[in-house]
Amino acid sequence: MLVVDNVTKRFATADGGVTALENLSLEVSKGRFVAVIGPSGCGKSTLFNIIGGLVEGYEGRVLIDGQPVDGVHRDVGMVFQEESTFPWLTTLENVAFPLDVAGVPKAERLERARALLRLVGLEGFESRYPAELSGGMRQRTAIARTLAFQPKLLLMDEPFGALDEQTRLLLGDQVLRIHRELQQTTLLITHSITEAVQLADEVVVMTYRPGCLKRLVRVDLPRPRDSAIVSSPEFGRLVAEVWSDLRAEASRGMQDIESHRKEEIS
Repeated sequence: MLVVDNVTKRFATADGGVTALENLSLEVSKGRFVAVIGPSGCGKSTLFNIIGGLVEGYEGRVLIDGQPVDGVHRDVGMVFQEESTFPWLTTLENVAFPLDVAGVPKAERLERARALLRLVGLEGFESRYPAELSGGMRQRTAIARTLAFQPKLLLMDEPFGALDEQTRLLLGDQVLRIHRELQQTTLLITHSITEAVQLADEVVVMTYRPGCLKRLVRVDLPRPRDSAIVSSPEFGRLVAEVWSDLRAEASRGMQDIESHRKEEIS
């Protein structure tokens, strides 16, 4: 279980500093899938990096199964938006890499890597290099590699953000299948309301800076589910519900950015 308890994070800047997060609290129970959505600048990536142990110097607590996160945590697996596969390794070698580092015997690590490639729909691509794969296939390779060491919590920061909407929906089906088979506790950072509602059990809507919890929307769509759910009236209702909360925060963020730009020009 992940617990984020009253977290506040401030960054020093040339004009005095900025509060990225303020008194933010949330929980992700074991086996649940939670999506975090908010306007640009609300602190989503800061939250991701704090949970992953990449950012220190914050107020509050972050706990995984009751243990504080203090630096990079072995039980947290992270998937980033940026390209993270190793171009000199094959797809199979990429997935097996963390097991190799951990000293897992070769036969066992290759067997586990092949099983994970099957799970993410990349069976038959074991000998391909990242340059021979599409962007979505490379991200699935990165997800499989992250799952190789069996983290208690999977963190994903806009893993499909650079892909077109159709591809994102189809890759969402893969993520849903992974979650269904592994019951992997997952926290997803996203800008896409459709993606959040398609995948999650709950959607955390954040305010504009300083980021805090505005509302928790429970996604009461049946599981198992896939991308066909987006055509249902209930899906449309939930998307509209999230947008009604997000719209005011996105507008506030846009106005703030435009105001700062006017000041810079003047």
